[in-house]
Amino acid sequence: MEATTGARVPPKLTGRGQATRGRILEHAAELIYAKGVHATNNEQLRRAAGVSGSQLNHYFPTKESLVLAVIAWQAERVLAFHRSARFTSFDSLDGFREWAKYYTAYERSYQDGCSLGSLASEIIKTDLDVHEELAGAFDQWTDIFRDGLLQMQRLGRLDADADPTRLSNLLLSAYQGGMLLAQIARDVVPLEDALYGAIDYVQTFTTSTSGRDVRSAPV
Repeated sequence: MEATTGARVPPKLTGRGQATRGRILEHAAELIYAKGVHATNNEQLRRAAGVSGSQLNHYFPTKESLVLAVIAWQAERVLAFHRSARFTSFDSLDGFREWAKYYTAYERSYQDGCSLGSLASEIIKTDLDVHEELAGAFDQWTDIFRDGLLQMQRLGRLDADADPTRLSNLLLSAYQGGMLLAQIARDVVPLEDALYGAIDYVQTFTTSTSGRDVRSAPV
């Protein structure tokens, strides 16, 4: 992840050390998601990751250092996915439609929820000083959308008076809110409505050169 939240893999770790650290982070993220931050303890994490107490303390001497690293690890996964070629850098409406289609077509989306959003909802309830890192992770997510919208403007696909920052905030808010409502309803429809409604609004700012196709129905 570019300019992440300050919990990159320490450069002096061996390959085996990096693998151990990564395994701890993966299991820590799963436990925090399932049990919450306060209910996740070292004993549970040691058993899940198959490490000793000294190993855990070596990589993460405090709970705050562990949570910071989990934020960065989870954010890396989400941001890398959104930077992948499948969304063509979000420089067209088709990129945003492909993004919406991916999540609405995934049959477990309303059960699994957003990994980063779920993590944030757990962590913000604590007194750990990690809010800046969480905000930074979500800022980078909206930046991916904003950069795509700015590129659409440069290519003449988006009106010059459109505000890429506000539109990118709308898109991420639609995803996070739609995902939460879908989890509550146990139905993907609220997520479909939120994502395609937000993309339809972005479409009102597109130019004739962008090709205002009728939106694709979700699979």
